[in-house]
This record gives sequence, C-alpha cells and structure tokens, in this order.
Amino acid sequence: MSHGDVGQMILDEAVADARLAAWEFDGARAWLKEARRHPMEPLAAEVWVTDPTFEHVLLVRHRVRGWVPPGGKVEPGEGPRAAAARELLEETGVRADLLSEPAAVAVRSYRADWSPTLGLSYAAVVGREVPLGGEQNQPAAWFSLDTGWDSVFPEDRERIRAHARRLAAGRAAGFR
Repeated sequence: MSHGDVGQMILDEAVADARLAAWEFDGARAWLKEARRHPMEPLAAEVWVTDPTFEHVLLVRHRVRGWVPPGGKVEPGEGPRAAAARELLEETGVRADLLSEPAAVAVRSYRADWSPTLGLSYAAVVGREVPLGGEQNQPAAWFSLDTGWDSVFPEDRERIRAHARRLAAGRAAGFR
C-alpha cells in the first residue's frame, strides 16, 4: 500500500468521524469538504474525558494554551481515533475506551502563525479515582464543569458541558 493510499484511508476515517460527530463547530464539515481539494494540513485529535457523574472534565496544562483536553497531532499512518487514544495515554497516563460516537468536529488555529486545522474530539468516561500520570511539566487535573479554567479556547468549556449533559441524558434514558 502506498503512502498516498494510507493518507487517503486516514482522511476517509476523519471524514467519516466528522459526519458522525455529535456537535459541529466553526463550519467544520463545509471546511473539510473544501480542504479535501488541496493537500491537507495535519489533523488534530483530542479526548473530552468526563467522570461517570458527567460533572467533571479531565484537562492537561499546556505551556502556551492553558488548560485543554488531552490531544495533539494525528501522526502519519495513524487514524484520528487512534491518535486521540494515544495522546490521552501520553498526556494523562489514562488508558480508556473512547465512546463510539465522536463528540465534535471543529476548525481552529492552534497557534497564531499556523493555518486552521480540522480537529476531531472524541469522548471517554473515566472514574476520577484513576491515577493520573502523563508528561512532565504538563500536569493533568480534573475540573468541575461548573467552574471556568484558564485556556486560549474558552469556548471549550460550554462545548464540553453541553456534551456532558447530552451523555448524561443518554445514560439516564438507558443509552450508552
């Protein structure tokens, strides 16, 4: 299989997950449709980790971006779901099954001098008793969804809160 075929498979996975995402922000699906006509910038993947009460979120302290969900760049040959799980483990020490439905798809610039990047957000539910590890100088911590946190992406708080409410409602209705 050629490198181009692998890249196309990864892009196809990203497109499929973007279509399945519970939430769309920043016109991400239309942006993706247009972006596919050109060589794509790296994809980003992250995980919105909530506790079983859906009242807390697990974040990591990025040296520039502040408190953000664990995530990063999708590496060559890696699908976005696999990248999200890898980043979660690397940045928090937590190994978790990601929920089947992607949480969100968005477009954002991760640095002022970078072009916009498609980001897929996946979801996981993890007990707060799970020991946290991760990368040195980038601690992981639980935050109440009723409080704010310092981040260059302040819109994340309401997006994650809305998704946690959606998951809680589904859980209450007997869905997983």
